Amino acid sequence: MAGMTVDRRRARIALAGLLLGLLGLFLAPATPASAHAALVASDPGANTIVPDAPNRVTLTFSESVQLISGKIQVLAPDGSRADQGDPQVAGTTVTIPLRAGGGRGTYLVSYRVVSADSHPVAGTLTYSVGAESTPPSEGDAAQAVDPVVRALIPVGKFAGYAGLVLLVGPILVLALLWPHRLSRVGPARLVWTGIGLVLGSTVLGLWLQAPYTTGSGLFGVSGSDLRDVLGSTFGAVMLVRLGVIVAAAVLLRPLLRGDGGESKADLALLGVLGVAALATWPLTGHPTASPVAGVSVVVDAIHLAAMSVWLGGLVMLVGFLLRHANASELAAILPIWSRWAATAVAALITAGVVQALIEVASFNGLIDTTYGRLILVKVALAATVIAMAAVSRKLVRNRSAETGPSRLRRIVFAELAVTVVVLGVTAALVQIPPPRTAEAAETGATSTTITQTVADARMSLQVDIFPATVGNNSIHLYAYTLDNKPLPVVEWTATAALPEKGIEPIEVPLLRITDFHAIGDIALPIAGEWTFKFTVRTSEIDQSNLTVKAKVS
Repeated sequence: MAGMTVDRRRARIALAGLLLGLLGLFLAPATPASAHAALVASDPGANTIVPDAPNRVTLTFSESVQLISGKIQVLAPDGSRADQGDPQVAGTTVTIPLRAGGGRGTYLVSYRVVSADSHPVAGTLTYSVGAESTPPSEGDAAQAVDPVVRALIPVGKFAGYAGLVLLVGPILVLALLWPHRLSRVGPARLVWTGIGLVLGSTVLGLWLQAPYTTGSGLFGVSGSDLRDVLGSTFGAVMLVRLGVIVAAAVLLRPLLRGDGGESKADLALLGVLGVAALATWPLTGHPTASPVAGVSVVVDAIHLAAMSVWLGGLVMLVGFLLRHANASELAAILPIWSRWAATAVAALITAGVVQALIEVASFNGLIDTTYGRLILVKVALAATVIAMAAVSRKLVRNRSAETGPSRLRRIVFAELAVTVVVLGVTAALVQIPPPRTAEAAETGATSTTITQTVADARMSLQVDIFPATVGNNSIHLYAYTLDNKPLPVVEWTATAALPEKGIEPIEVPLLRITDFHAIGDIALPIAGEWTFKFTVRTSEIDQSNLTVKAKVS
């Protein structure tokens, strides 16, 4: 009895340590970049100067997005609203209509949308019409996620994963491996706990999605915010999950009682409902935004199913079978469970590798990103669990008096403890942008356009060179007076030279677009610091000669 008491005390201490570690993982400061989509382009471009006021602004993201009511706006230089009407979204592109006759100066575009994997994407950008000015103050559309909301989301996801584990594994064991003589009261409580955790985490997820997407506090949610969530793809999938779990709870009652009232048809329907429930997790996460969404959803569902069978089966072994089943029953159960575990491990490894290849995409993404490093932690933990599982299977195959249930129970308990940590890492991973998203954000944020403004005593000239790389380049020229008003030009000429490489001036053919705007195209053969010279004649006697140096890569 004393030994058993010590074992239980150690188990409680170990569980307390695990829970504290997981709590630290969930509540640790999150990185600012929690969105899983990225703005990759805009028109007008960020920080550019355009000659005339556009009639719309377009934003292009790395994956499809959904709008949040009232969270997109364009502010004019005087702080008034420049947008008019409701923004429109088509896949990855958001179009914001603008009022006609916008004045000169710097405009501020602020946006907040929801990406395909249910995470908010927020930010701001500026563009100028004619000339730059002091930008208007930022609105609240790009407001950061409330820290309490941010901390509760992975906690809720962990509760959902734990509930899934307490449902799938125990139900399979009860249906196929449970000895008839043993009571089902304990396993039934476990299953009902799992149902409660899944239902509770789903309701919590629906509530948290409202402040998560709008940027409000935990209790700053309005009825319209909740309606928007329930009307979104995320809300529809979560409602399906609620309905499937409730239906499964009704069908589970005969199985949990163990009175033989369950029919094969009921068990088959439970299997269908289980598949449907499993699919709701990837449909609200990274897989829906994957380049191969169909493959990712299926692979993620297989990953979850394998995890739930393995971990849920371990819970049943540690909590009930290894304690209460007799030697003959264990002799029949353990070999079957060993094969189940081996199959689940194979599915986990295969699905995990496919997921990593899709989401990480490169070796640098595995090493240099938080997501990649957590994947490596998860792999190390999984390898530890697999080694423990191999020892367990060896004990099952070579059963003897000195390697009885007591030693097997200790190994399986350790296996279970490490997999709980794996579950926590998984819950954290779903809140972190995968490397493919980070790469899209960097690509979108990097502009190779060179914009320079040069002036003399008569005028100022804005020069835009795109993409400023070897090969074909476009040049845009805008002429302004010294007080930033459009200046009519009679004649434009331009040349490009690279003296350090012995390239003499090459004439750039220019086409007049408006009185003060001209464009041209030139093929730049090699990289280097090119010298562009412009002659701008504004009258029969007035002429300006201006020079711009631009580094071409």
